[in-house]
Amino acid sequence: MVFAELSLRLNDVEYKNWLKAGYCLLKLRDGLQGFVTNEMRSFHQKLSRNNAVLRRGQRCTNYCKPRGNQSACSLCEEWKMEVLKHHTNRGGVINWGNCKPWLWPSQHWELAKAYMPRGQADVPGPKKCDAAALLNLINFCDHFSFVNQHKVREVIKSRNELMHSCEMKVSSQWLCQYERKIEDLVLELKHIPEVAAAGRDISEMLSVDWSVQVPGVDSTDGLDYEMLDPTLISQVEAELLRESLQELRLQIEGPLVEQDLTDLHRLRDFLKSNKDLEDRFQAELLEVESLEYQLNHQGDRETEEQALEEDTDDVPQKKMKIKN
Repeated sequence: MVFAELSLRLNDVEYKNWLKAGYCLLKLRDGLQGFVTNEMRSFHQKLSRNNAVLRRGQRCTNYCKPRGNQSACSLCEEWKMEVLKHHTNRGGVINWGNCKPWLWPSQHWELAKAYMPRGQADVPGPKKCDAAALLNLINFCDHFSFVNQHKVREVIKSRNELMHSCEMKVSSQWLCQYERKIEDLVLELKHIPEVAAAGRDISEMLSVDWSVQVPGVDSTDGLDYEMLDPTLISQVEAELLRESLQELRLQIEGPLVEQDLTDLHRLRDFLKSNKDLEDRFQAELLEVESLEYQLNHQGDRETEEQALEEDTDDVPQKKMKIKN
């Protein structure tokens, strides 16, 4: 039955809270897209205008990739220096792998990616970004110093708690505190029409009942409850679950942490235990199973190599006798 399984999941108040909090992030992301686009275009123009080398309008023809200790051409090095100069955490990790440096002279969005979390390399613009990418850009690029950074960081912190919630549940108390943080940031940016509109949508959507009425099963006894369109709730759920999967995949690509694998298994089991979600996430589940297989065999290989080294160390070295 359509939406019957979603209706059952929404009986869990803390899961419903998780979805509501995620909806706030999605709306905030939508409200920020135009703002960050305009600001990064202005930032890019300012860098090009104020730097004598960049002002020449030259283009990189070497397709440089300045990761780690790899060298780059003098033009890309100049752009890289400008990125660092305007980074609020120069001593931290900067995700150069997000960028195609040879596009820095011509595309402001390639510049923006240097201030974002990992995983943005193939993201062509703000409409394909999640809220975390846009919020980190505002936090780490000093062009946005006119925005109250404490309010931005508070939302980032709550966003990370939300997306790293392995059970995909948050308490009503947590949701209330989170809503206030979102409201604080929206008020900070109320001069931006899209952000103000997002704030109104968030307030309105949090005031209605996030429940799904299943025909022939649920009964309201003639009472008219204001409910959301179940299609909208389903879309929000799918987008949040997809973002959670992507986040876990990126974490596992880094240093392997057992908790990341545990969280991945838990999310996989959750999807497979709900037929509607299992059908919707077939491709993603295949990727997860392939990743798990690789990781498990990687662990087996490391164990075998370690055992082989230990065995070799224990074997006494025999002196070779040379016969005349």
